[in-house]
Order: sequence, then structure tokens, then C-alpha cells
Amino acid sequence: MDSEFYPSFRVLLVDDEPAWLRSLSLALESSSGITNVEYCSDSRKVLEIIAQGEIGLVLLDLTMPHLSGEELLIQIAERFPAVAVIVVSGLNQVGKVVNCMKLGAYDYYVKTDDEERIVCGVQRAIKHLELQRDNKEMTRRFVSCELQHPEAFRAICTADRAMQAIFAYIEAVAVSPLPLLITGESGCGKELLAQATHRLSGCRGDLVAVNVAGLDDTVFADTLFGHVRGAFTGAEGVRRGMIEAAANGTLFLDEIGDLSIASQVKLLRLLQEGEYFPLGSDQPRRLKARIVVATHQNLESKVAQGGFRRDLFYRLRTHHVEVPPLRSRKGDIPYLLDLFLEQAAQMLDKKKPTPPPGLVQLLSTYSFPGNVREFKAMVFDAVSTHKERMLSMDSFVKAISAAGGGVAERVPDQNPFAGFEPLPTFANAANYLLDEAMNRSGGNQTLAARLLGISQPSLWKRLKLARG
Repeated sequence: MDSEFYPSFRVLLVDDEPAWLRSLSLALESSSGITNVEYCSDSRKVLEIIAQGEIGLVLLDLTMPHLSGEELLIQIAERFPAVAVIVVSGLNQVGKVVNCMKLGAYDYYVKTDDEERIVCGVQRAIKHLELQRDNKEMTRRFVSCELQHPEAFRAICTADRAMQAIFAYIEAVAVSPLPLLITGESGCGKELLAQATHRLSGCRGDLVAVNVAGLDDTVFADTLFGHVRGAFTGAEGVRRGMIEAAANGTLFLDEIGDLSIASQVKLLRLLQEGEYFPLGSDQPRRLKARIVVATHQNLESKVAQGGFRRDLFYRLRTHHVEVPPLRSRKGDIPYLLDLFLEQAAQMLDKKKPTPPPGLVQLLSTYSFPGNVREFKAMVFDAVSTHKERMLSMDSFVKAISAAGGGVAERVPDQNPFAGFEPLPTFANAANYLLDEAMNRSGGNQTLAARLLGISQPSLWKRLKLARG
């Protein structure tokens, strides 16, 4: 089953010739894996079938007893405007084609046309309808600002409005068979969003995650496609690829921006054709998984530099979310701190410590280049050495200082006054340090004193001299 063309709705074939219905059904299944097809050879039952609500596309013959195709086309357009109709008729007349298009037909084919041409038209209509449905659902969610399944995002701790908008978008596109691209800096939670997408998709299969960074072309192909016995030296048995493991589920390819050009070609063919070949096999197998990919890299820049195929980029980003870094949603810091303190206490079998006053302010001055992942590691490290009821801020201060405050990239062993001309006086240099410490601590004198390695009374005296 080709996940790209397998629709979330049913396809209705209408013709009074059972042989034609069977032939077209087999063509759709063999070429595109479309099996959720319904037949109707009595034109009088068509409207009743559509009214049940599962039909999204109708392939309609024109010449039928009881109720003609043109009469049906008019009634479908009036009563079910969201349902697309493709006319497949034995009549090859320009007048009929023009009239049907005026009546609202999505497309028109003649039965004598090549079957592959008709199947391609069906695929095109399905993609158009799926995108149309996704856009309508996204608009509805954004206008209502509601989540129907907030439990799907329970692993992501946030109160940020931008993140809530991402959740609404993912809810809207989760059931789409088209690829989803998740971009954002390392450690910002891309894999958690992929897991949420899978939970919301309704897919019966598993979520299978593969980090493709560092895989050469052969290993990539073997990992994804698998191999048959004797495919290469040492291949003594059959290996099931990750695509097969993710059948009827979701295949999550992480760090897609690191994929080699040769492997990109293989992935593009998989998405275009909906089929793949295990190594050493000449029998194609169909893709039966939803594809979700993620990267911390700027793919548009890589495309411009020739490091990523343009056609693959546009195919992958049919649906796309950009996850904001933690420094852009610092309102989440108090919630994440509480969550990580509880998790660390449980894991380390300790009582949950009380965060000291001013810790949130200190953390808010830091840019967290490692995002949520770095923050979690920082909290776990602090709890591991925690002994008193009140959590110490020392490990946080050391971590932030070691990272240079996260404000700018540090140049090792460079004198901080090397660029000053003329050199500042000792008094001015001290004032610079005081200003920086107060900025990083958010105005908290206790934190500023710890950053400078002096007592709070000494800091107070120095501030008084600097301001006096």
C-alpha cells in the first residue's frame, strides 16, 4: 500500500458494467495500493451511499439506466460539494467533456484511455482532496484554539502559545498520509512531536525511529529496505528492514539533513513510487508506513548549496513544523524545572527538593544552546548532588559559567580586555563585571555575588561605590 495515495476516505466506483468495475479496482490496487474502494452498479443507490459520509471521491460513468451520470453529477455537486467526481465514460465527445466540467466534474477520462493515465488522475485527485481537508481542519483548529486530544502531547511540558499552535497543526495533519517535516535545534523536542503525530494518526502499526546521521549509502539501504539471503558476503539470512517493521505505522527518520545524496535518491524514489527493493531482491515491496522526518539543519540552505535535493525537500515538507528553541519560550522554564525535579527525584530515589528563590531568574538569563535536553541534564545533575531540603544553585551557576552564560561563543584563553583601546582602569573594569553579573542574575544580588565569587555584603559595597 502506497501511503502517499492511500486516502483517508473511500473511493466509490459507479458503472452498470461489473466487469469494468472489477478491472478498474484491480488497476487502482496494483498501481497505487488503493483498496478502500466501494462499488455501485445501480445509479439509484449512489446518493444514499454518499450520504453515509465515508466517500470522498467518485469515479462515475455517464451512460447508465435509471439515472444518468450527468444527472448524478448535478445532484452530487449540489448535495455533497466536498465530494470530487471524476467522469470515466465510453463517450469521447468534446461537448460532453465541456458540459461535465461545467457541472463540477474534477476530471474526465475515456474508458479507452490507458489505465495508468486514469490511475494517475485518481492519485492527483486524492492528493488534492487530502490537502484540501488538511487546510480546512487546520483553519478550524486555529480559529477555535482547541485541541481534541491534548493527551497526545502529555510528554511535552509547555504553556507557550507557539507550541500550542504547533500542537493544533499536528492534530490537523496527523491523519494525512503525506510526509511531515519537523525542524528545530537539537534538544528542542522533535522526536516527542513525532511520537505525538503517531499517536494521533490512528495507525495500527508501530512507530519505528531511525537516526540516519552517519549512515553510508549501503548501510542506509540495508537498514531501511533489509536484504535477502545471499545479497552480499555475510548475508546468511533474511533481514527485515525498518520500513517493513513500520508497516501500517509510522517510520520516523531523524537527522534527515545528514543523509548523503545517494541515499536521498533512494528515499525520493521510495516516496515517489511507494515501493522499494530489499538488497539482493528484484521483487518490489510496497510502502505501508507514514513518513515523518526531522532535522536540526536548515534544509533550504542545504538545497541552495547543493547538499540536499530540491525535489526531495519539497516532497518532504508537504507538512512542516518549526519547533522554537527554549530561549524563545522562557515562560516554560518554571514548569520544566518542576517536572524535571520530580522526575530526577523519582529516578534517584530522593525526596523532591525545593528550588531556591531566584533560580528561575538565573535560568532565564541563560540561552540554553542545548535546549530542553540541556536543561533536563542540568537539573538531574543538581539533584544527584542534592543533600539539603533546599536545592543548591551552585551546580546551575557552574554550568552556566562553564558555557560562557550562553550569551556568546567563547574564544578559549583570550583576554577579555584584548579589544579595549585604551585599557580600562581597574575601577571601570570592576564596574563592567558588576554590570554583567547583575544582567545575568536578572538584578538578583545574591545570584550576582555567586557569579562573581564574592560575598553579598561585598557586592553591596561595590555597587554602592559604583553608583555613588
